[in-house]
Amino acid sequence: MNKARIQYHCTACGSLQSKWNGQCPDCGAWNTLEESAAVAAKKTRNPRFSGYAGDATIIRSLKDIEVAEEPRTTTGQSELDRVLGGGLVAGSVILIGGDPGIGKSTILLQTLCSLPAVKSLYVTGEESMQQVSMRAQRLGLVADHLRLLTETGVETIISLARQEQPTLMVIDSIQTLFTEQLQSAPGSVSQIRESAAQLVRFAKQTQTVLFIVGHVTKEGTLAGPRVLEHMVDTVLYFEGDPGGRYRILRAVKNRFGAVNELGVFAMTEQGLKGVSNPSAIFLSRHEEPVSGSVIMVTREGTRPLLVEMQALVDSSHGGQPKRVALGLEQNRLAMLLAVLHRHGGIPMYDQDVFINIVGGVKIAETAADLPLLMAALSSFRSHPLPTDLIVFGEVGLAGEIRPVPNGMERLKEAAKHGFKRALIPKQNHPRQRIGDMEITAIPRLEEAIAALM
Repeated sequence: MNKARIQYHCTACGSLQSKWNGQCPDCGAWNTLEESAAVAAKKTRNPRFSGYAGDATIIRSLKDIEVAEEPRTTTGQSELDRVLGGGLVAGSVILIGGDPGIGKSTILLQTLCSLPAVKSLYVTGEESMQQVSMRAQRLGLVADHLRLLTETGVETIISLARQEQPTLMVIDSIQTLFTEQLQSAPGSVSQIRESAAQLVRFAKQTQTVLFIVGHVTKEGTLAGPRVLEHMVDTVLYFEGDPGGRYRILRAVKNRFGAVNELGVFAMTEQGLKGVSNPSAIFLSRHEEPVSGSVIMVTREGTRPLLVEMQALVDSSHGGQPKRVALGLEQNRLAMLLAVLHRHGGIPMYDQDVFINIVGGVKIAETAADLPLLMAALSSFRSHPLPTDLIVFGEVGLAGEIRPVPNGMERLKEAAKHGFKRALIPKQNHPRQRIGDMEITAIPRLEEAIAALM
């Protein structure tokens, strides 16, 4: 087979060059030329005569297209099925990333071994077959039906996969693969992009469910070109401390389910096990009320989740007070403290403020605004809040308490766990009682401070 011709494209202006240069001749940008394979133009029939029946290029009306619900294959793990949107869809490509040792290979090996009726293929470029076999034995998995392949050449992998014809296929990992069409080293941007493109094309043509493992950078994002996330159907991230017990699997992109869906797993001697009631692990029930602790109800995907927010406010002994937020956006913490000063009359410009979400959960929604301020105020005044209280609500710059989506579901989840009081936005007040819960609905920040303090 003739090797494809090599060309270089500029990531700044998109121009194509026949050889590499330090500076793009067209736009003048430096170090923007990347290697890529030159694709020969294919001869196509005259477009005037390409609209006959059965041709894939015909134009059709949207109303004439028959929509059938995609059948899903369950993975045998309820938490993974939840994150995927209900199970595996034929022809879908799933990219999973996370820190080293957090459990990416473990959960995929468990998934393949839990589906004995599904023809599967595990392709590893990082480990030998003996290492994969030892892990399966250590986890107590029945892997007699599992087929293994140790290979890093994309063309060889696709050729063997066409002979094997698996229904489910795992690539571990994309950074170790290379294509013969390019001369750059495995793991480079061009190799990752071209290798992923060939694998995605194979999965779509053969309707194979494809899992691709990706490395992450020190910032926590997937290594390689950003276009890699656009190629695939689903992007999953493993979160949590690799040395801790619990792992969080989050969907940041999903064409077949809800985005930001959350799955919680516990690492055991038998591998990763799903946690059916994750709210229980994020709540540290104190024997007596402590200051700086507030329970909030967040919503991840379709699941309401109870988490504990802790705050520590202490006098600052330096010239610049510290603002540290773990699990929250740090800029939002500084903004909310300014709102507390302006509309609540409580200055903290000479205080160090530390915020932590128990369990390593990352919260991006604005429902955490009011719990954050109540936790900080509780620590600042050494005033413990009731242990049966939950708080949620968005705080605006004018001091108003804005409503958040799915308020009723949040309150029902709190009542199910035995909470008796709630401090919520006025617009989220339910029309009917929820058990014996005492609900305080407030429109302004100063009223929330008066209600709790």
